[in-house]
Amino acid sequence: MRTYLVVIDDSPEASLALRFAARRAARTGGGVAVLAIIPPQDFVAFGGVQATIEAEAREHAEQLVAAASDAVMQEGNIVAQTMIRSGKPVEVVRDAIGENDEVAALVLATAASGAPGPLVTHFTGQDAGTLPCPVMIVPGGIDIARLDALS
Repeated sequence: MRTYLVVIDDSPEASLALRFAARRAARTGGGVAVLAIIPPQDFVAFGGVQATIEAEAREHAEQLVAAASDAVMQEGNIVAQTMIRSGKPVEVVRDAIGENDEVAALVLATAASGAPGPLVTHFTGQDAGTLPCPVMIVPGGIDIARLDALS
């Protein structure tokens, strides 16, 4: 099944990318995979503190994917595949795509100002063309009605 991979975080642009992917998947008979990334934590000298920080980051990621999964169900009536991974974001995204032959596109969005985030910058800049799937960029300043018409 054609799957749209969306990297989710707290940003408004992630919600736009998710909406686009859910609507596009619903219209094309595809699926949505939601990926939350827990970035590497700076080393803390006290193990208990480090464990608490990591547990809180994981709990937050779980909340993000649960909310994203609900949004995909509401928007496209699709049960989203959810993933939570730890590591450097670019490497995690590349690995997630490499592990799933059904990923048809990586869907990202820019900020409302048009500024690209680090993943958009990476996958459309120095590594453009190296993924086995297209990268779809949703402009962060797009009107919802326009987004819905395009998806």
